[in-house]
Amino acid sequence: MPLSTGDVVGMLADNLRLRGSVLPIPARNVTRWARGLGLPTGGETVLYTGQMYQLVPYIEALVKVEQRAANSPLARFTGLGRRINRLVPVTRFMARPPARARAPYEKILRNVAALLSQAGVEFGYLYRDDLYSGALAYDMGADEVVAEHARRVQSIFVRHGVKKVITVDPHTTNMLRSVYPKLVDGYDVQVSSYLEVLARADLTVRQPQRAELTLHDSCVFARYENVVDQPRALLAKAGVTIREPASTGVLTWCCGGPVESLYPEAAQANAKRRVAELRQAAPAGVTMCPLCLVNLGKAAGDTMRFTDISEYLRRAYGSPPDQDGKRGS
Repeated sequence: MPLSTGDVVGMLADNLRLRGSVLPIPARNVTRWARGLGLPTGGETVLYTGQMYQLVPYIEALVKVEQRAANSPLARFTGLGRRINRLVPVTRFMARPPARARAPYEKILRNVAALLSQAGVEFGYLYRDDLYSGALAYDMGADEVVAEHARRVQSIFVRHGVKKVITVDPHTTNMLRSVYPKLVDGYDVQVSSYLEVLARADLTVRQPQRAELTLHDSCVFARYENVVDQPRALLAKAGVTIREPASTGVLTWCCGGPVESLYPEAAQANAKRRVAELRQAAPAGVTMCPLCLVNLGKAAGDTMRFTDISEYLRRAYGSPPDQDGKRGS
């Protein structure tokens, strides 16, 4: 028996309204990636993660729980589960990934911070105030909840004196740059993806990457935010040979990620189709979105390797990974 879509969506929206994220994450796990980097709190320019990379292992854990529940008598009690979740964050106990599952995504965020520092960008971080953007709730139609949350995020920006935001993923970029201005009066924050920032910088290649890769365009980046040429330029300058798949740029094929928590089978089918297409172009792929990274990786299994673009850029342009704890390295 499938879980009630309405109750699952409602639970995620309740979490956003009551707890600032569709899946509440302990603050220490949201900010763990920044430990030892010496990033100042707030400031005119901040790196805003929107918790997207941090959320992925929690989403994966929740999907596994949902799949088990859908095949058990518990599927009849999702309405009760939602009511309980309003009082006690049930989803926090349902999704508890171990440190080893969180570590790769924390490393990606450290890669981004190191690259920005290498490019001479001065930026701060909001730590506990680095809230989820509301992207999943917005995609599911919970507009009123998202509008309320957007106003909450804006108030945080005002309190910290934030004028410019550097984002790390397509969904947060789209929400903060294109959606929030429609929902919040007086919202005037300048938003750029870190890939756009790096593409404008005069970065020096320290270690050329002699790799042949195919690039999976994020639907959100390519179709809504015009982030298509920048990652290609950064990779090409780094020495990467890019093999384009049949569906590329604004015509990219979705990884299925946004609907995984509601329709895991449909998401998996989309991912498998995309992997087959990418595999025809090159034996290894690059992604720019945490959802794309995990969904394509699962669908590919041992047949193809996917890596976040920050890994290649860090190797080519940034300082060695063993200097993660040194600010400005």
